[in-house]
Amino acid sequence: MAVIGLGRFGNSLAHELMRRGWDVLGVDTDPHLVQRISDDLTHAVVADCTDPETLRQLGVHEFSSAVVGIGTDIEASILIASNLLEAEVPNIWAKAISRQHGQILERLGVHHVVLPEHEMGERVAHLVTGRMLDFIEFDDDYALVKTVAPAIATGMPLGESQVRSRYGVTVVGIKRPGEGFTYATAETVIEKGDVIVVTGKIHDVESFAELS
Repeated sequence: MAVIGLGRFGNSLAHELMRRGWDVLGVDTDPHLVQRISDDLTHAVVADCTDPETLRQLGVHEFSSAVVGIGTDIEASILIASNLLEAEVPNIWAKAISRQHGQILERLGVHHVVLPEHEMGERVAHLVTGRMLDFIEFDDDYALVKTVAPAIATGMPLGESQVRSRYGVTVVGIKRPGEGFTYATAETVIEKGDVIVVTGKIHDVESFAELS
């Protein structure tokens, strides 16, 4: 895995990838950033990847995945993403600092565009304004939510409570106090105080989590 741009985002990502057992090539134009992380990565080099020849010399075209972690220099981000696409790297991720930046990267053909600040802002907004304990949004207006079970879902098997047909959400997991999460089935009986994981359209899971 190549991580290009070793600022806060790239640095954190590179360390997490290494912790998970990946070999990581870290690249940045700032020698201080490279020196600071060099002992922790498989390889760390000072290089300017806006130059396609530099990418070729680093052998990035042989990697199955690459991440463009540069956000503040939009021009460099776009040039590097273009170079990775021309090098036919199979799986390219890129950080964007705005929706416009993200749209440009998507139009180039970048496979995965991440807007960390925007996505975290949305997630925290859901948590601080409602009863959700966690919120993860997916494509196509779907979300996965962790919440304390509302009273309407307790005291009877899920198959009888008709949560899915009445509220448009599916309960996929349940956690009782002092126990770990387990999968939910039609026979699962949710009790007061249980924490549940539900999935469905964002509006539906939001409404369900607000039920008392």
